[in-house]
Amino acid sequence: MRFHHILSVVLITLAVTVSAATVKDREGAVRGDKAKMENDPRWNWNDLDGGFRLAKTTGKPLLVVLRCLPCMSCAGIDASVLEEQELVPLLDQFVCVRIINANALDLSRFQFDYDLSFSAIMFNGDGTIYGRYGSWLHQKDPLNKTTTSFKKALEAALSVHQGYPSNKAQLSGKQGGPTPYQTPIEFPALAGKYQSKLDWNGKVVASCVHCHMVGDAFRAYYRSQNKPVPVEWIYPQPSIETLGITLATDDVAKVEAVVADSAAAKAGVQAGDSFVTLDQQPLVSIADVSWILHRSPDSGSLPAKILRGGKETPVTLGLPAGWRLSSDIGKRVGTWPMRAMAFGGMKMDDIPDDERATLGLDKNQMALRIFHVGEFGQHAAAKKEGFKKDDIIVQIGDDKQRLTESALIGDLLLHHLPGEKIPAIVLRGKERVELKLPQQ
Repeated sequence: MRFHHILSVVLITLAVTVSAATVKDREGAVRGDKAKMENDPRWNWNDLDGGFRLAKTTGKPLLVVLRCLPCMSCAGIDASVLEEQELVPLLDQFVCVRIINANALDLSRFQFDYDLSFSAIMFNGDGTIYGRYGSWLHQKDPLNKTTTSFKKALEAALSVHQGYPSNKAQLSGKQGGPTPYQTPIEFPALAGKYQSKLDWNGKVVASCVHCHMVGDAFRAYYRSQNKPVPVEWIYPQPSIETLGITLATDDVAKVEAVVADSAAAKAGVQAGDSFVTLDQQPLVSIADVSWILHRSPDSGSLPAKILRGGKETPVTLGLPAGWRLSSDIGKRVGTWPMRAMAFGGMKMDDIPDDERATLGLDKNQMALRIFHVGEFGQHAAAKKEGFKKDDIIVQIGDDKQRLTESALIGDLLLHHLPGEKIPAIVLRGKERVELKLPQQ
């Protein structure tokens, strides 16, 4: 089976599935941004090399904003960053670069949450990363224009810049790691279909590599080699909520709530604390926290410093085995290709306790209701095997325990390979039906 075609099929499906989340005139949005921004006095438009050169010569830090224009998500904060006058004094302390496509990104430098449609990375002119910014609050609400968290990220990055280069050792964990290819368009899933530059004389949007396609290409790369997808690519840039912490969305890393008996509670973290460092790295935003977790081990511990009552206190967060599997990846765009790989193109939800009682299902057993079955390409594989909308999956292989859709995706992609067909049992009304779940 030719898995490098996964991406094109996924994009077709996504165009139908999430069309409401894109602007009506995608071509117009991209061309309009070029017309408005390419000669802007503050923003170096689509010119990374020029931005790095200017940062070196001026001694200013470099701010690179990555924005997917056809996507409506984050449109509010994007407009505020470009137009809000209160941001001007902060932005003037940076060399500002605006990037609207991922085609030629140097992946050794640009490693971030590819599922976000607005992200920012703050650099030194020599290429050293100071921090990352990205907001799921804005991703979920395109009308949200608040910039409080962005302002605090810029302020924190400026503070890191003031301490550079004496703090360079602390920043080592923020730097990107090795990648199979230097740029997105070298990945087999994208090679030959996209060029390094956009096609301004043709259909420009069709020539654009969107950020989420980079994450898709990573996963397709491993799958095409008949290898398990690494766990950090199944659950990329995880939220610290997996450890029992809710962070305030208007601050750098301030604890809003702690779940009782969680890893965070056991470490002594309390509501009102602020993380100063995590894994010895200074923080500029919640996205920095997710980056550190992305690079953390599957079990072990993370040292941290918290600010409480004006005093810095060391704490150690435990990472219980399998901690990533509690991540909720259901709303990530990058999860759709994984649904094709693990489920043959289905989307499902765990049935809540109150409904289980009416159906006679135990609270601890697997009970995942299918509410979408794909019909095209690799997203039609489950349909071809006989799965139907409203079927309830109660067993896959020997596994009958209760799992979320997110946890099941991880379990299947980590332990099964393309070409396998796993025995499955579904409830269809009062009937138990035996089927085969295809792995792709």
